[in-house]
Amino acid sequence: MEVGILSMRYAKAMIEYAQEKGVEDRVYQEFLTLSHSFCAQPGLREALDNPVIAIKEKLALVCTAADGEGTSTREFIRFITLVLKNRREGYLQFISLMYLDLYRKLKHIGVGKLITAVDVDKATSDRIRSAAAHILHAQMELETVVDPSIEGGFIFDINDYRLDASVATQLKRVKQQFIDKNRRIV
Repeated sequence: MEVGILSMRYAKAMIEYAQEKGVEDRVYQEFLTLSHSFCAQPGLREALDNPVIAIKEKLALVCTAADGEGTSTREFIRFITLVLKNRREGYLQFISLMYLDLYRKLKHIGVGKLITAVDVDKATSDRIRSAAAHILHAQMELETVVDPSIEGGFIFDINDYRLDASVATQLKRVKQQFIDKNRRIV
Protein backbone atom coordinates (compact mmCIF):
# COMPACT_ATOMS: atom_id res chain seq x y z
CA MET A 1 0.00 0.00 0.00
CA GLU A 2 1.25 3.50 -0.79
CA VAL A 3 2.76 5.47 2.09
CA GLY A 4 0.55 8.54 1.58
CA ILE A 5 -2.70 6.61 1.45
CA LEU A 6 -1.90 4.52 4.50
CA SER A 7 -0.66 7.52 6.50
CA MET A 8 -3.74 9.56 5.62
CA ARG A 9 -6.12 6.77 6.64
CA TYR A 10 -4.49 6.32 10.03
CA ALA A 11 -4.24 10.09 10.61
CA LYS A 12 -7.91 10.65 9.67
CA ALA A 13 -9.00 7.87 11.98
CA MET A 14 -6.91 9.31 14.81
CA ILE A 15 -8.17 12.86 14.41
CA GLU A 16 -11.78 11.68 14.32
CA TYR A 17 -11.22 9.56 17.42
CA ALA A 18 -9.46 12.43 19.21
CA GLN A 19 -12.29 14.84 18.32
CA GLU A 20 -14.83 12.35 19.58
CA LYS A 21 -12.98 12.18 22.91
CA GLY A 22 -12.27 15.95 22.95
CA VAL A 23 -8.49 15.63 23.20
CA GLU A 24 -7.39 16.64 19.69
CA ASP A 25 -5.38 19.61 21.01
CA ARG A 26 -3.37 17.46 23.44
CA VAL A 27 -2.85 14.75 20.80
CA TYR A 28 -1.69 17.47 18.38
CA GLN A 29 1.01 18.49 20.85
CA GLU A 30 2.07 14.85 21.23
CA PHE A 31 2.32 14.33 17.47
CA LEU A 32 4.16 17.65 17.09
CA THR A 33 6.75 16.61 19.66
CA LEU A 34 6.98 13.15 18.10
CA SER A 35 7.55 14.67 14.67
CA HIS A 36 10.36 16.86 16.05
CA SER A 37 11.83 13.80 17.77
CA PHE A 38 11.96 11.92 14.47
CA CYS A 39 13.90 14.82 12.92
CA ALA A 40 16.24 15.33 15.86
CA GLN A 41 16.93 11.63 16.54
CA PRO A 42 17.37 9.51 13.37
CA GLY A 43 18.01 6.52 15.62
CA LEU A 44 14.36 6.59 16.70
CA ARG A 45 13.19 5.40 13.32
CA GLU A 46 15.86 2.70 13.26
CA ALA A 47 14.79 1.47 16.69
CA LEU A 48 11.15 1.29 15.62
CA ASP A 49 12.08 -0.66 12.49
CA ASN A 50 14.12 -3.15 14.54
CA PRO A 51 12.15 -6.45 14.75
CA VAL A 52 14.08 -7.59 17.84
CA ILE A 53 12.64 -4.85 20.05
CA ALA A 54 9.33 -5.84 21.70
CA ILE A 55 6.10 -3.91 21.13
CA LYS A 56 5.99 -2.74 24.78
CA GLU A 57 9.48 -1.28 24.49
CA LYS A 58 8.59 0.43 21.21
CA LEU A 59 5.45 1.85 22.82
CA ALA A 60 7.48 3.22 25.72
CA LEU A 61 10.01 4.66 23.27
CA VAL A 62 7.33 6.43 21.21
CA CYS A 63 5.57 7.77 24.32
CA THR A 64 8.86 9.12 25.64
CA ALA A 65 9.61 10.71 22.26
CA ALA A 66 6.14 12.30 22.23
CA ASP A 67 5.96 13.53 25.82
CA GLY A 68 9.40 13.32 27.37
CA GLU A 69 8.88 12.61 31.05
CA GLY A 70 5.16 13.48 30.93
CA THR A 71 2.37 10.98 30.55
CA SER A 72 0.74 10.43 27.19
CA THR A 73 -3.01 10.58 26.72
CA ARG A 74 -4.89 7.32 26.78
CA GLU A 75 -6.07 7.91 23.21
CA PHE A 76 -2.50 8.44 21.98
CA ILE A 77 -1.32 5.26 23.69
CA ARG A 78 -4.20 3.24 22.22
CA PHE A 79 -3.45 4.59 18.75
CA ILE A 80 0.27 3.84 18.95
CA THR A 81 -0.52 0.35 20.24
CA LEU A 82 -2.79 -0.22 17.24
CA VAL A 83 -0.07 0.99 14.87
CA LEU A 84 2.51 -1.27 16.49
CA LYS A 85 0.24 -4.34 16.54
CA ASN A 86 -0.48 -3.87 12.83
CA ARG A 87 3.28 -3.60 12.18
CA ARG A 88 2.95 -0.09 10.75
CA GLU A 89 5.66 1.49 12.91
CA GLY A 90 7.67 2.29 9.77
CA TYR A 91 4.89 4.69 8.76
CA LEU A 92 4.61 6.41 12.15
CA GLN A 93 6.62 9.46 11.11
CA PHE A 94 4.40 9.98 8.06
CA ILE A 95 1.26 9.39 10.11
CA SER A 96 2.32 12.06 12.59
CA LEU A 97 2.97 14.56 9.77
CA MET A 98 -0.43 13.81 8.22
CA TYR A 99 -2.12 14.29 11.60
CA LEU A 100 -0.41 17.67 11.97
CA ASP A 101 -1.62 18.72 8.50
CA LEU A 102 -5.19 17.58 9.15
CA TYR A 103 -5.29 19.32 12.52
CA ARG A 104 -3.96 22.56 11.05
CA LYS A 105 -6.58 22.49 8.30
CA LEU A 106 -9.30 21.74 10.83
CA LYS A 107 -8.27 24.58 13.18
CA HIS A 108 -7.23 27.06 10.40
CA ILE A 109 -3.60 27.28 11.44
CA GLY A 110 -0.96 28.54 9.03
CA VAL A 111 2.66 27.49 9.24
CA GLY A 112 5.49 29.93 8.71
CA LYS A 113 9.26 29.73 8.87
CA LEU A 114 11.46 32.79 9.19
CA ILE A 115 15.11 32.30 8.30
CA THR A 116 17.47 35.13 9.22
CA ALA A 117 21.23 35.64 9.42
CA VAL A 118 21.01 36.79 13.05
CA ASP A 119 18.66 35.99 15.89
CA VAL A 120 15.32 37.85 15.83
CA ASP A 121 13.91 39.31 19.03
CA LYS A 122 10.54 38.22 20.41
CA ALA A 123 8.75 41.49 19.54
CA THR A 124 9.71 41.27 15.86
CA SER A 125 8.74 37.61 15.72
CA ASP A 126 5.35 38.40 17.25
CA ARG A 127 4.77 41.29 14.82
CA ILE A 128 5.54 39.03 11.84
CA ARG A 129 3.27 36.31 13.22
CA SER A 130 0.36 38.71 13.75
CA ALA A 131 0.78 40.32 10.30
CA ALA A 132 0.79 36.91 8.61
CA ALA A 133 -2.21 35.81 10.67
CA HIS A 134 -4.09 38.95 9.61
CA ILE A 135 -3.31 38.37 5.92
CA LEU A 136 -4.22 34.66 6.02
CA HIS A 137 -7.20 35.09 8.35
CA ALA A 138 -5.85 32.21 10.41
CA GLN A 139 -3.72 31.51 13.46
CA MET A 140 0.00 31.26 12.77
CA GLU A 141 2.72 28.97 13.97
CA LEU A 142 6.04 30.68 13.29
CA GLU A 143 9.38 28.93 13.49
CA THR A 144 12.49 31.10 13.50
CA VAL A 145 15.80 29.72 12.24
CA VAL A 146 19.21 31.38 12.24
CA ASP A 147 21.25 30.63 9.10
CA PRO A 148 24.38 32.77 8.71
CA SER A 149 24.87 31.55 5.12
CA ILE A 150 22.17 33.94 3.85
CA GLU A 151 24.53 36.80 4.88
CA GLY A 152 21.69 39.22 5.70
CA GLY A 153 18.03 39.91 5.08
CA PHE A 154 15.52 37.13 5.53
CA ILE A 155 13.68 34.24 3.91
CA PHE A 156 10.04 33.82 4.89
CA ASP A 157 8.21 30.60 4.04
CA ILE A 158 4.48 30.60 4.65
CA ASN A 159 2.39 27.58 3.72
CA ASP A 160 3.61 26.97 0.13
CA TYR A 161 4.98 30.44 -0.65
CA ARG A 162 8.50 31.83 -0.21
CA LEU A 163 9.63 35.42 0.08
CA ASP A 164 13.39 35.49 -0.34
CA ALA A 165 14.94 38.84 0.57
CA SER A 166 18.34 37.49 1.56
CA VAL A 167 21.60 39.18 0.64
CA ALA A 168 22.99 35.89 -0.71
CA THR A 169 20.11 35.57 -3.20
CA GLN A 170 20.43 39.21 -4.27
CA LEU A 171 24.16 38.71 -4.91
CA LYS A 172 23.44 35.60 -6.98
CA ARG A 173 20.96 37.55 -9.09
CA VAL A 174 23.42 40.39 -9.72
CA LYS A 175 26.12 37.89 -10.64
CA GLN A 176 23.75 36.12 -13.05
CA GLN A 177 22.83 39.46 -14.65
CA PHE A 178 26.50 40.23 -15.25
CA ILE A 179 27.06 36.79 -16.76
CA ASP A 180 24.04 37.15 -19.05
CA LYS A 181 25.06 40.65 -20.12
CA ASN A 182 28.64 39.55 -20.88
CA ARG A 183 27.40 36.65 -23.00
CA ARG A 184 25.54 39.05 -25.24
CA ILE A 185 28.60 41.26 -25.67
CA VAL A 186 30.98 38.44 -26.67
